Amino acid sequence: VPTDKQYVLLNKPTNVITTTSDDKGRVSVMDLVEFEEHGMKGMFPVGRLDRNTTGVLLLTNDGMLAHRLTHPSYQIDKEYLVETVAVVSDADMARLTQGIELEDGIAKADGAERADPNVGNLFMVNLHEGKNRQIRRMFEAIGAEVKKLERVRYAGLTSKGVRKGKWKRLTRDEVTMLYRKVKL
Repeated sequence: VPTDKQYVLLNKPTNVITTTSDDKGRVSVMDLVEFEEHGMKGMFPVGRLDRNTTGVLLLTNDGMLAHRLTHPSYQIDKEYLVETVAVVSDADMARLTQGIELEDGIAKADGAERADPNVGNLFMVNLHEGKNRQIRRMFEAIGAEVKKLERVRYAGLTSKGVRKGKWKRLTRDEVTMLYRKVKL
């Protein structure tokens, strides 16, 4: 694990974009971390979460690790808590793991289950793919509008103990775990 690199986990709030800069003046994830004050240079987000998706986002200046974490061949696991506007049937839920035809190909969840058996519109969805707005589009394809979407786990990291809009540095053990996942 390189000692000259920095690793930050941000619990991304809603209405924040995942870019390094924005010419429209919108709040970016880069605005939420005081990089300069903490001696962090060249930081960038690993992958993307759309503006209204919240949760775990990794920021780093380790290009090799970032490349591998986002490369499909490493099949990095992502877990999302999805709240839909309406109740979704078991049959429609099953379609999420069987595969759904989207305009850019078949999208498939590795797992999709109810977060609570007594609640018909709250789900845990696992995937390793990362098509643009994939979960929202998959739910739209089964006729369910997503009300809230939160990434609760990314490559084994969670936002536990990190409030929305806040961040923490990764521990050496967490960075080592990421390196192992991408065979570095």
